Amino acid sequence: YVLIESRDPLEASEVAGYYYDLAAGLAKDGNEVTLFLVQNGVMPARFGARADKLAAVVKAGVKVLADDFSLRERAIPRDRLAQGVSAAPLDFVVDQMAAGSKVIWH
Repeated sequence: YVLIESRDPLEASEVAGYYYDLAAGLAKDGNEVTLFLVQNGVMPARFGARADKLAAVVKAGVKVLADDFSLRERAIPRDRLAQGVSAAPLDFVVDQMAAGSKVIWH
C-alpha cells in the first residue's frame, strides 16, 4: 500500500486520528506500507515537531517518505527530518502505481 497525505495533522484531526492509524494497522497486519507526505503533510516530518502519531507510524513499520519538492517549498532541509522519515521525489508514487501498488490519497 501507498497512502498519500497532503494535510498537516494540526489542520485536520482525522489525519492523525484515522489516516496514520490506518497506515499503522495495515503494517501491523503484515502489509508493506508506505506513507508518502506531500504539500502541508510534510510539516510533522520536521525534526523536533510534536508528531507523536507520526513516530508511532514509523515504529509500526511503515516506511515514511516526504516529497522533496514540498520540503523545499516549506524550507525544510532534508537533513532536518524526523527519525524514520526520508525525502523522496513524487516519482516514487508514479513508480508504485505502475508496479500495481494499491494507492490511496487522503
